[in-house]
Amino acid sequence: MEQLTQTLKDGTMQLLEVPFPALSRGCILVRNHYSLISPGTEGKTVKDARLSYIGKAKSRTDELKKVVDAAKTHGWMNTYKMVMNRLEAPSSLGYSCAGEVIDVAQDVTEFKTGDFVACGGNTAVHAEVVAVPKNLCVKVDAGVDLKHASFTTLGAIALQGIRQADLRLGENCVVIGLGLVGQLTLQMLDASGVKTIGIDIDKNQVHLAKDTIADLALDRGTEGIEKVINEFTDGYGTDAVIITASTSTHDPVDIAGELCRKKGKVIIVGAVPTGFKRPNYFKKELDLRMSCSYGPGRYDLEYEEKNVDYPIGYVRWTENRNMQAFVELLKEKKISLEKLITHTFDFKDAPKAYQMILDKTEPFAGIVLKYDVQKEIKKSVNLPHHVKSSGKPKAGFIGAGTFAQNFLLPSVKHHAEFVGIATARPNNSRYIADKYGFSYCTGSADEILSDKNINTVFIATRHDSHAKYVMECLRHQKNVFVEKPLCMFHDELDEIRDLYSVSKVHLMVGYNRRFAPYIMKLIQKLREKNLPVAINYRINAGILPHDHWVHDKDIGGGRILGEVCHFIDLTMYIAGSPVISLAANSMNDAMHHNDTVNINLAFENGSVANISYFSNGNKNLPKEFLEVFHSGSVTVIEDFITMTDYGKTVSTAKLKAQDKGHAAEVKQFLEAVKSGDATPIPFDEIYLSSLATFKTIESISRNGERVKV
Repeated sequence: MEQLTQTLKDGTMQLLEVPFPALSRGCILVRNHYSLISPGTEGKTVKDARLSYIGKAKSRTDELKKVVDAAKTHGWMNTYKMVMNRLEAPSSLGYSCAGEVIDVAQDVTEFKTGDFVACGGNTAVHAEVVAVPKNLCVKVDAGVDLKHASFTTLGAIALQGIRQADLRLGENCVVIGLGLVGQLTLQMLDASGVKTIGIDIDKNQVHLAKDTIADLALDRGTEGIEKVINEFTDGYGTDAVIITASTSTHDPVDIAGELCRKKGKVIIVGAVPTGFKRPNYFKKELDLRMSCSYGPGRYDLEYEEKNVDYPIGYVRWTENRNMQAFVELLKEKKISLEKLITHTFDFKDAPKAYQMILDKTEPFAGIVLKYDVQKEIKKSVNLPHHVKSSGKPKAGFIGAGTFAQNFLLPSVKHHAEFVGIATARPNNSRYIADKYGFSYCTGSADEILSDKNINTVFIATRHDSHAKYVMECLRHQKNVFVEKPLCMFHDELDEIRDLYSVSKVHLMVGYNRRFAPYIMKLIQKLREKNLPVAINYRINAGILPHDHWVHDKDIGGGRILGEVCHFIDLTMYIAGSPVISLAANSMNDAMHHNDTVNINLAFENGSVANISYFSNGNKNLPKEFLEVFHSGSVTVIEDFITMTDYGKTVSTAKLKAQDKGHAAEVKQFLEAVKSGDATPIPFDEIYLSSLATFKTIESISRNGERVKV
């Protein structure tokens, strides 16, 4: 199938042949008939992508600062590669479409194949096939034109702004910004019995509003505009102003304050600055409100990804119910989109539509892309990259996000032949397949698992799928490298152990710190003495937003499972002995994330370790500080950049850039696969590290009680 993409590097736009998106749980697969271009939002995205590097830096100062901070840790060359990887990757466009359901996940009962639906959100892109969570899809009645249904997402945005205004029959409202969302807002206000006034700086949009529905439509430059509107509202001022404009000036918010009556409301839907002149807002006691996109549920992982609905008795209008309401308005013909649809392009001509938006060669409002639904489309993409008979392991990837692209793939390419890659996002799958020379790309992990040409699988998905894919690899007798954690539940750990015990393959978890240059140097020194050690390990982890997927117990499992396992494993490796007991205490936090925690571990050989994993620090402090006390000496490793030995003399070594052992880890694993030698990390150590992580969570739940491992 094809998807419209652009590169952030230079704005190059193309229809890229990509695989079907992954059909995840709670999702439906939709073959698009139409998708809608949002001229404002998408036009800005395309325009920004075509800026020079300097222009990009000026428009995204926050991103520039992150690059500078990353360079301090990873070095300029490695940071440059990371940045270019992101800029060169094809990104998706679009967020509103309509089409026919062609498949549904096993846990979805609300939809069936053959249903016609309207879809919204980050996965409702300009592509021949999309996979969308069910809470971001609504059924479309047979009497509704799918071309019109493709407006549903923008309709929900407009409708949510109206709901925030809380207007009554017979009241009046000014809409500032008569782009597509503004025009839809006028129509729905009129359908609800509200008198409408539209304002825009573009005369074409003003004329369009007059031709469709507005009771009054004015150019922003109209002399005495405030007086005109005041007279139209019987001298009181407007009951509410809904701002759907996008601008960097304060003018929309300032004029809204002048136009509103006392106790009126100003609703911000568009991208405008919220600073304003105080007198009008103060004297009139105006109510300034924000409208969050499609409505309640937007940006909520529980609602959008896990499809947990809000009870209607508590949240009457969710984003899904707003979408349903818009489709119902279309069905009842209470709004008309004929005059708003100024252009319809065949999907193959999509780049021309965006060029028209940028060049402004002619007036436009609603721009719809039409798909050839009779065209035969393929689920996977085969590429002209042939696997060589080199004797190297034949690798497949399941998942390949930012971490895999920055650390795993560049290392694997030197020691394995790439065969197939499966990722959830089609454009990402195709980009990686082209860049690294995979023979094919797909959205189906099952295709990788069943491919007899693949003998080694790398798993770099979200945490909740690790155990499932590891077990499938073991059942298919494929070597498997999985990013931490190995699994999220104790019973999964035992099941993996049982499967591994009867397999003849390599299994390794990405505990890369074991392979860092300074750790290997330290281990060599410690093993020569073979004495107990005392370890103090402080990790300045930094805060993650409370709604980050890692915190979600069902998807990420929390930071102890997802990251602290790293440090438990490393201390056990340094001690050179199994952990036998531990005690853990976490700081109380409002969200109960348990991500500021102290863990005390005891090992069989008498060694002890203290892990202090803190999320409440400051990012200006380096992340990791490791002290190892051993037989009259102390070795200090700071952020895997410097290593200082305190003994009879003091000596310090420093790397040019941080090295946490990712490349060495991958190399040793693949060499073991090729030669048949022992796996670099024995499974019994992987099992014990994972078990100790579960015991850490148990100890916290028991108020720091020491537990056996």
